[in-house]
Amino acid sequence: MEELTYRDRRGTNSNKWNHLTGRFTREGLLGLWVADMDFAAPACVREALRRKVDFGVFGYDTAPDSYYEAFIRWEKTYHGYAVQRDWLRYSPGVVAAFNWFVQLFTQPGDGVLVQTPVYYPFLSAATDNGCRLICSELVNTDGVYTIDFADFERKLAEERVKVFLLCSPHNPVGRVWRREELERMLSLCRQYGVRVIADEIHHDFTYGEPSHIPTATVGDYDDMLVTLTAPSKTFNLAGLKTSVIIIPDPELRKSWDAYTGKLHTDSGNSFGVTAAEAAYTGGRPWLDQVLRTVRGNYEILRTELLPRKPDLRLSPLEGTYLAWLDLGAYVRPDQMVDVVEGKCGLAVDYGSWFGGNAATHIRVNLATRPENIRQAADALAEHL
Repeated sequence: MEELTYRDRRGTNSNKWNHLTGRFTREGLLGLWVADMDFAAPACVREALRRKVDFGVFGYDTAPDSYYEAFIRWEKTYHGYAVQRDWLRYSPGVVAAFNWFVQLFTQPGDGVLVQTPVYYPFLSAATDNGCRLICSELVNTDGVYTIDFADFERKLAEERVKVFLLCSPHNPVGRVWRREELERMLSLCRQYGVRVIADEIHHDFTYGEPSHIPTATVGDYDDMLVTLTAPSKTFNLAGLKTSVIIIPDPELRKSWDAYTGKLHTDSGNSFGVTAAEAAYTGGRPWLDQVLRTVRGNYEILRTELLPRKPDLRLSPLEGTYLAWLDLGAYVRPDQMVDVVEGKCGLAVDYGSWFGGNAATHIRVNLATRPENIRQAADALAEHL
């Protein structure tokens, strides 16, 4: 079985590890923020890329049928989602895609609904595109997050919402939405004429039950729903800029094709396509090891940090490879940077970046070697 290979990424221009002073107070912090992994990509991916490099010609390519077939097979095998070839479109990234869909589906002044705390590019996808950011705060009960459906419906009804950006599994709180939750959200969006953009980039990161349910499989919502995903999180390929858009509805596809035709973004990165096909074909054993490692790293926080700081709140890890911790029993919001960076030496995502009532939270990337998580746990236990 292929072993995971940890790479020390210091000095490699890694966003997570290098050039930190653009966002943090100093260099040399333990990099636990940006959601990519510190593991070398699967051997099958590296070998496929080596063959392409050895061939030596890097001109214009067309994605082969085998690339689409590999993705379709993956979705059917691991998520029960029967995707069709003509539904698929390319984007260089999920963030670019949901920004483009906001532009396509809205006019200036329209409302874009998100569920805070949420992956912070969701917030700017509304404001950067001339829309009003409408936030429906998730309900936090001792670290377990649920949907406030009364507030959700009220915002849909009163705020001229045209787009709902759904994060599934939810980043950063780690929730895997249940079928009944997805059905209720989609039904309400149908009732109020709201289109849904489902970001499912973390869909391969669940840990037993509950399993991820593709939003598009819970009912007949094709005419109002698009799904975004990618091999980037699953196989650590973010730098290869290859994401997948699933648009089952022919009218929505026609609108998307007309929009992107003006942007000239219909063809992708040939290295990204090569890597994705190899990963979807042969990368499952590698991913299984990643899932075990991530779950083990979460257990380090649960069993080694929580007993030493029992009032810390660690949200259950149902999905993603990101831990969500509330330090509020020990640290005030105005102390967060001094304690987390100055005393603990950690570079993490701060809860304040995600909107909502999360000023004393941090998001910790678990896709790294256990030694790094143990170091972070020891630092937090000592300095909180």
